[in-house]
Amino acid sequence: MIEVKLLPLAVDTGQYLFAVIAAQYRGKWVWVKHRERDTWEIPGGHIEKGETADEAASRELIEETGAIRFNIQPICDYFVSTGKKSGTSRLYLAIIDEIGPLPESEIERVEFFDKSPEKLTHSEIQPILFNEILKSISKG
Repeated sequence: MIEVKLLPLAVDTGQYLFAVIAAQYRGKWVWVKHRERDTWEIPGGHIEKGETADEAASRELIEETGAIRFNIQPICDYFVSTGKKSGTSRLYLAIIDEIGPLPESEIERVEFFDKSPEKLTHSEIQPILFNEILKSISKG
């Protein structure tokens, strides 16, 4: 069983595993499809050694969506335990002003949705993260 806990933002001490970036472009939500899967994902990925969560978030957004100009901000931290692995990651919200061509990567395509698509890669985790983004937007 997968456990997901939303946490307040903490000081980045290099403990984060992933940066996940819910992004909007022209009022639509940005979702990506990995080349090896037939499901949709919120853009994001591993934080590399020596990289901060903020640096990883910007890098992953560019790599996975082709974003050129954007504003990005951290929303919360979250903890995931799968029983075998556990760790803390950071969730971001980005508003993309300009998108260019998709860089060569593991991402096959980018699509824009009014809401979360049906078939999600991490179906036990991503709805919780997406709902937290929606709550943070409604708070202003």
